[in-house]
Amino acid sequence: MSWRFILAILLIAAGASAWGGLQLGNWLVAHGPSSPVESTDLQLANTPVLDANGQPFMAMPPQPLVNGRLGVPELPAQVAWQIPEESVREMESNSAIQLSRTTITMDVARQIAQGDFDVPGLSGIADVGNLVGGGSGRQPLQPVDMAPPPPAPSTATPQNDQAWQASLRRELQACSAKSFFDRPSCAWAARNKYCEPNNAWGRVGNCPAKSF
Repeated sequence: MSWRFILAILLIAAGASAWGGLQLGNWLVAHGPSSPVESTDLQLANTPVLDANGQPFMAMPPQPLVNGRLGVPELPAQVAWQIPEESVREMESNSAIQLSRTTITMDVARQIAQGDFDVPGLSGIADVGNLVGGGSGRQPLQPVDMAPPPPAPSTATPQNDQAWQASLRRELQACSAKSFFDRPSCAWAARNKYCEPNNAWGRVGNCPAKSF
């Protein structure tokens, strides 16, 4: 078999496959699914979708739930926040609430402030005639100046004061014999040992006032 015959067979096979592919493509286009028909009613297409409450509907995307699954969470229970008319009428008819709505004018407030507690026309909680110091002929209440409480007596005796101060001086003298770098920490430890429990910071010469 010559190579020319083989080449002719290959060319015929290539042409047959190309023709068959074109025919198959035309058949698929003719028998494929039809495209959806778009709505030509623009007014209907622009109408928003509303939910049960009349609000624009927005689809909620899935999200992780408390049980570990992925889904749309349930809406919380709706609470009836409106106050019934019967409850409003009961509150308005309550005598305590009516008394709480009793108001006074600025002139009446000035009279009460001046000590005149027998102001006519007051009722309910606005009636202050039964207050301590009220009533005609009585002087208005005067503020009482309270003296500050005396300071707590110190429990330390002079002998004890002198004893710990002498101990502090001895330890400070012992610290002065130390090296230059150990002297500050030694003095601070001695002052903290005696000045802190005796509350002597800034009151004794060897206990300077703290700056912090």
